[in-house]
Amino acid sequence: MCGIFGFVTEHKESATLVVEGLRRLEYRGYDSWGIAALGDQSPLRLVRQTGKIGRTTAKDLEELVDPADVAIGHTRWATHGQATVANAHPHRSQHGRIVVVHNGIIENHRDLKARLEAEGYTFQTETDTEVIAHLLEWELGRTKTFHDALTRTLTTLRGTFALALVDVEHPDRVYAARLGSPLVIGVGDGTQLISSDANTLAPYTKRIIFLDDGEWAEVTPQGATTYDFDMAATEKIAEVVDLELAASDLGDYPHYMLKEIYDQPQAVRNALGGRLLPSEATVRLAGLTELGGFHPSRIKILACGTSWHAGLVGKTYFEELARIPTEVEYASEFRYRNAVIEPDTLVIAMSQSGETADTLAGLRESKRRGATPLGLVNVVGSTIARECGRGIYLRAGVEFGVAATKSFTNQLVTLLMLSIHFGRQRGMSIRQGLELLNALEELPTLMERTLELDSKIHAISEEFADADNFLYIGRALEYPIALEGALKLKEVSYIHAEGLPAAELKHGPIALITPEMPIVVTATQSFIREKVASNVQEIRARGGRIIVIVSEENHEFDRLADHVIAIPTADDLISPILATVPTQFLAYHLAVLRGCDVDQPRNLAKSVTVE
Repeated sequence: MCGIFGFVTEHKESATLVVEGLRRLEYRGYDSWGIAALGDQSPLRLVRQTGKIGRTTAKDLEELVDPADVAIGHTRWATHGQATVANAHPHRSQHGRIVVVHNGIIENHRDLKARLEAEGYTFQTETDTEVIAHLLEWELGRTKTFHDALTRTLTTLRGTFALALVDVEHPDRVYAARLGSPLVIGVGDGTQLISSDANTLAPYTKRIIFLDDGEWAEVTPQGATTYDFDMAATEKIAEVVDLELAASDLGDYPHYMLKEIYDQPQAVRNALGGRLLPSEATVRLAGLTELGGFHPSRIKILACGTSWHAGLVGKTYFEELARIPTEVEYASEFRYRNAVIEPDTLVIAMSQSGETADTLAGLRESKRRGATPLGLVNVVGSTIARECGRGIYLRAGVEFGVAATKSFTNQLVTLLMLSIHFGRQRGMSIRQGLELLNALEELPTLMERTLELDSKIHAISEEFADADNFLYIGRALEYPIALEGALKLKEVSYIHAEGLPAAELKHGPIALITPEMPIVVTATQSFIREKVASNVQEIRARGGRIIVIVSEENHEFDRLADHVIAIPTADDLISPILATVPTQFLAYHLAVLRGCDVDQPRNLAKSVTVE
């Protein structure tokens, strides 16, 4: 959830370099930030503030302009303690020797705090992070070397963490450690960088050392020496990674969320590029090479949030096109029950960031039980990608908005391609394969036409900006789209919303319908349209205000709905992907009309790296 960026150099750098690194981490969401900088000829300089870095003035950064040998910075989402200057990172130990920034949660911080208080330590913050600084300083008084003290500290901590810390007595190095939260080292010439996201290093280097869980590093200007938590040296080789330098320019767009909604046709083209194989009526997915002749008899999808909704669509794709029984699991619940994992089960770990802690934990548990793993992520070099060892990248491009848009539609497209791959292995006809490939090729153009509905949906949103509740309904593949539409609305506009299977209305939720209740209905699939029309009749009879998303050739709902949003006609397996776009526009415009921060909604983060 939080972000870390830092450097150690022999060239002397302004710590404003860290400010720029933290700016590239802003998409993760945060409510306070801070930077510590020092050198062999300059004392520790510490700047901490609440709010966004964009509000920072030149005067705020005066202390950071002077050259430094080492600097570490942090963006924080409040977990333990409110968003205050006192709780913002970096944190110092009681006697000032240790300075630390931390992503994650220290689960045993209360016990450690009590132990340290008994040793005479006093605490200035409400955070769990302050415990780390005090504990390491205390260990330094009991052990012979810094390495011993750090190892003892790391093995005492329980929970998840990525750490960057500095020993003020040795301002020529920075220490980094990782357990359950991402952290990488960028290798340069006389300057080494540390970050919680490899892509932030793209302007400086493509040579990356990925720390694994249970590893720490001593980083000097000449390079990094790595160890495990038992203080045994580990051999790490810098990998040359094709990092994506995020295009952070908004252009003419007022928000990243709107820009990324409009990015979707190109993002889908990128996902399809070089992967469709018409000569064999199938797809070519390089990430499946290592599966060899493996043919799963069952698929289990592990995911959270938006990715879970995509997984529900994937379930239908796999079962309908490949005839493979598929289950979709909340990753956060999977590891806490004794799920059945058969030897020929394919477990697909889905995560936009590739760092989602719950999904990563479920992946590790399924591997322990003998499943074959496959990652489906957007971020190259992310933990899930590396731990799966095989997988498919979404190719959605960097997504700055916290609420997923283009990454969701690319998940749907990628799942459909994967189902075609398995379907052709299991008896799908050449004709059906070609029809699906043609439908996929047409999708980006249809998405561009769907984007033309923006102004119409903005006008509809003005009517409903004061609503307190929404219902989203759909059947078959459009039920997950209803769930995702409701989630988007909740995330960015803070309006309470629920997504339901349309037929479930009469089993209780229909009691909620009043003239004040807007209902968004997705009804683009031809084979189920009449059933959905019946559900809409029930809503209309009770005075509900109805917004229907339909295919443009369908006029059945013109007399039933208050508003009809007509999208281009497409194959029944494709149309729900198109139907997602109007729900994204609706959430966006309602949020803007209500004055919400659509790119960084309150309490949310792009990458959820804690359980």
